[in-house]
Amino acid sequence: MALPIAPDSLRSEHAGPACYDRQSMPDSLARVSRDVVACERCPRLREWCRKVAREKVRRFRDDEYWGRPVPGFGDPKARLLVVGLAPAAHGANRTGRVFTGDRSGDFLFAALHRAGFANQAESTDAKDGLRLKDAFVTPIVRCAPPANKPTREEILACRDYLAREWALLAPRLRAVLVLGRVGMDGLLAMLRETGQLPSGRLAFGHGVTHDLEPSTGRLRLFCSYHPSQQNTFTGRLTPRSFDAVLRKVVRHLEKGSDGARDTRPTRQGGRTP
Repeated sequence: MALPIAPDSLRSEHAGPACYDRQSMPDSLARVSRDVVACERCPRLREWCRKVAREKVRRFRDDEYWGRPVPGFGDPKARLLVVGLAPAAHGANRTGRVFTGDRSGDFLFAALHRAGFANQAESTDAKDGLRLKDAFVTPIVRCAPPANKPTREEILACRDYLAREWALLAPRLRAVLVLGRVGMDGLLAMLRETGQLPSGRLAFGHGVTHDLEPSTGRLRLFCSYHPSQQNTFTGRLTPRSFDAVLRKVVRHLEKGSDGARDTRPTRQGGRTP
């Protein structure tokens, strides 16, 4: 795998005081997490997260909300990177761990457990004992956005955090699972900006895969609908259709790549998120 370009080569107009200075010290996932948690780059998002944490909702009125940006979570030696959109207002913004404390997280981690990437199916809070094996989960936006819709500028402001995680995980990565079109767009924009995106159009569709290293087939991108309540309640995304994507991931990790490229959506898929 080609070495990733250093994240400090990214455009840094949104970098702020938490921006990593590569020349002064080596980076680490722990350092990225600390910088994420301390981040104040986006006033709209920070104000919203604090407001939600103060006001809460009735069912969580006795909980102490996290109310801060949410870092990635998982195995630092992961071969699978799972990329989502953003924390939920009463999910990760409450618990402090990505995809934890809401129904999207329940769906995701139960599936990761079935596929062998998690030690348990339950994900309720940051102290529930959940551990990931060979997988790392991260969002492209680290703060819960109003109406679950971050602006383009807010997505850009978080991009170097994803780039730093990618740089640290890349030597072992073999598979990337994107959850939804927005997550895929955020990942591809980061790869494009750091000079790591292969040529050609990479279309989104549930069950679609693409080679991110076409010459070797070693690193593969897997696409899935996001496990939002809208998608899971309507049946657009089911445990069966999500498990089918994870089985592709597992086969790729177990058997190695064969250089083939599958651009066909699954039967339940389509080419919209």
